[in-house]
Amino acid sequence: MSPLTVTVLVFPGVRLLDVTGPIEVFTSANEFGGRYRVQIVSEDGADVITSAGTRLSADRAADEVREPSDVLVIPGGPEWETLIKDDALLDVVRRLDATAGRTASVCTGALLLAAAGLLHGRRATTHWRFTRQLALRFPSVRVEPDAVFVRDGTMMTSAGVSAGIDLSLALVEEHYGAEVARAVAKDMVVFMQRPGGQSQFSVRSQIPYSRQELLRRILDAVAEDPGANHSLSAMARRAGVSVRHLARLFHEEVGTTPARYVEQVRVEAAQILLETGDDPMAVVARRTGFGSAESLRRAFVRHLGVTPGVFRSRFRTTGLVSDEPVTAGTSAS
Repeated sequence: MSPLTVTVLVFPGVRLLDVTGPIEVFTSANEFGGRYRVQIVSEDGADVITSAGTRLSADRAADEVREPSDVLVIPGGPEWETLIKDDALLDVVRRLDATAGRTASVCTGALLLAAAGLLHGRRATTHWRFTRQLALRFPSVRVEPDAVFVRDGTMMTSAGVSAGIDLSLALVEEHYGAEVARAVAKDMVVFMQRPGGQSQFSVRSQIPYSRQELLRRILDAVAEDPGANHSLSAMARRAGVSVRHLARLFHEEVGTTPARYVEQVRVEAAQILLETGDDPMAVVARRTGFGSAESLRRAFVRHLGVTPGVFRSRFRTTGLVSDEPVTAGTSAS
């Protein structure tokens, strides 16, 4: 059987793992019975510098791709807002897609596909941080915010970064069967199919879609600025409704109270600050709307069962500083 051709499009500012994750899956599959030929293509055949500052070499220019691709991979990048306005790049995406058996995007690559007009009327997903942007900018796309990846005809779109590995494993299973895909997953120490959707990463994306535009605006405002004044009276005043009416909307549409939703969002925002920064607890509390370190501590214990200090110590390291093997949770990408 002839090898299947996988073409990966790269461009300046592409996210490195969006590229290397799928490539690793397909090339690893060759060790377990798969047959893939992977080629990296850039617009003009030149090397590109990724968002991580790493140089990637292209095998050829897009115009030099003559044979059809069995799989076309469109990765994403942090500067997606600029990329979706790059007409030359979108032209390349369209031309490569026209001869591909299947086109698959990773992370914000979905926005490139949408900007190229290739997701019109299709179901799709992207990184949870950008599902709302995908829906707002491209209303003809039926966005599924909780999915790790979505298949719609010849198009596949995946969530953030490592979800490109999940998508690629699904393609290996489609091409060569579950045993080959399972062998690759075990070799790479990742889930064959990870538990849960990407809603585990975002409080806002766990909330069911509401037909009440007023409520959606309130929910989005809290998620976008957790540190602002989001007392029930303040939110009701901004929405132009009574406190009682707003509380009823939360109960019916969200299934919780306004105060609990706000606190959940603030805890998530504090988690991010604790994982990525060194600010003192009082600063983290102030920036996320808790007001005091003690209020922050109580909320963490209530929602997570640990104090902010313990959370920071656990999630600022992989645990590889000791000789003890890391087990629980390390098989997920």
